[in-house]
Amino acid sequence: MSKRVVILIFLCQLGLAFAMTSNGVYAALPAAASEAEPEKGVNGGRLLREGDLAVELTIFETGVPPEFRVYITQNDKLVSPNQVELNIKLSRLGGVVDDINFRSEGDYLRGDTVIYEPHSFAVAVTAQYKGKRYSWQYDNFEGRTLIEEKIAQAMDIETEIVGAATLHKTVKVFGKLVLPADAKRTIQARFEGEIKRMHVGLGDTVKEGQVLVTIESNESLRSFQIKSPIAGVISQQQANTGEQTGARTLLEITQTNTLIAELAVFPMDSPSVKQEAPVSLTINGQDEVFTTIISGTRLPMRDDQARLFLAEVDNTAGFLNEGVFVTAKIEVETFDVPLAVKRVGLQSFRDFTVVYAKVGEQYEVRMLDLGREAGEWVEVLGGIDLGTHYVTQNSYIIKADIEKSGASHDH
Repeated sequence: MSKRVVILIFLCQLGLAFAMTSNGVYAALPAAASEAEPEKGVNGGRLLREGDLAVELTIFETGVPPEFRVYITQNDKLVSPNQVELNIKLSRLGGVVDDINFRSEGDYLRGDTVIYEPHSFAVAVTAQYKGKRYSWQYDNFEGRTLIEEKIAQAMDIETEIVGAATLHKTVKVFGKLVLPADAKRTIQARFEGEIKRMHVGLGDTVKEGQVLVTIESNESLRSFQIKSPIAGVISQQQANTGEQTGARTLLEITQTNTLIAELAVFPMDSPSVKQEAPVSLTINGQDEVFTTIISGTRLPMRDDQARLFLAEVDNTAGFLNEGVFVTAKIEVETFDVPLAVKRVGLQSFRDFTVVYAKVGEQYEVRMLDLGREAGEWVEVLGGIDLGTHYVTQNSYIIKADIEKSGASHDH
């Protein structure tokens, strides 16, 4: 069964209907109308009734952190709040219970606990009024869904654990590979004579000390040999067997075991690039990511004001060539943070950036207060606890299911 079919089956299990469009693409049909909204009071809060008593629960957050403000009426007339004892318990995903007590303030009861996001919980309300006990229970879930483990595995939903991380801030730059200044050697004869034998040819790889040319001196008629001063490749051949050496260059040898990446860094970033800063290189035509460090700079700047930073690249294997273009990430800052999440797991929910916490087979939004970003990581300043399992890969599936449910933010 193809992955596409598995996805369609899964989305259908979530309650989404699909139809094939004229171009053969499956598109979601509009969702059915959501369940009836709970009764609302005159202050816009949820209304709970028992007999002639009504309790209106509102979450107030204008100029203050979110808190409960509760209005009590009997036969649609306000009851003095100091005549009512009220308690609300919010049972959150993961076993956390917020126990909220109230005090009288004006014409309402004011809760003593901040109602932090997400406002997703099972609510238990108890009230004492004129010697009678009242109780209500209801679910107020938002940003939450349940997906069976076998379905999550089939959809490749992956999770990781919120924890500390080392963030590496980088700047992305471009450049090309060039030869070091001392990469080439020219070979000439010390004494003029006839070339009796060329032992190497253009493109040959030679070792240091290897015999390159045998020459018979014109003066002494004695033969002598020229040996290679370095290991490298014969990059030019300008003489052949039987010719006179004269004063000309016979051969050129180029060392290729080390290349230099010339990286163009523009003025806004160049002050942050330091000597020996770590560099990750992606080279055209190579799957491998090469690691190196900044080893120097070139002067002067280019006409476009870019400064060229240099980084040596090991080419012992001989797979790289001069002139190849490269992409590089230069590390400009490293810092440790106590909490971080992977950028791939981030999604949007209402006006928040969130990840989806996983508890058993249930998933729920966690609204994040984010800090610095670097590479695949984002620092977390608040909104999720250390050790929480959260969705990284395929978090969009959770988002789609939650949006399908259409759960409202109940105030």
